[in-house]
Amino acid sequence: QVQLVESGGGLVQAGGSLRLSCAASGRTLNSHTIGWFRQAPGKEREFVAAFSWSGDTSYADSVKSRFTIPRDNVKNTVYLQMHSLKPENTAVYYCNTRSVSLAWGQGTQVTVSS
Repeated sequence: QVQLVESGGGLVQAGGSLRLSCAASGRTLNSHTIGWFRQAPGKEREFVAAFSWSGDTSYADSVKSRFTIPRDNVKNTVYLQMHSLKPENTAVYYCNTRSVSLAWGQGTQVTVSS
């Protein structure tokens, strides 16, 4: 079974950029649709973006045009490239299959200062 580990979070000023990584082990990601999710303090976990095995991408309305979800099949890694970050993007970011078929990992904290 595939296992996913998130990394790349940190503290960034509003308007800045950050790239998160979701590295897979155990099995290739090539047949999976991988999604990024986030959970802000006091809020429910929500969908951010997804990359399907066929190359299709989807995004939450709040991040369209600012976030992209590139994928490196050689490194078996999916990224979340975030631009024009806002304080409301502060959250713990997680990756999982789009259908949330795996146990949640530790996530990676993203903090955007105003």
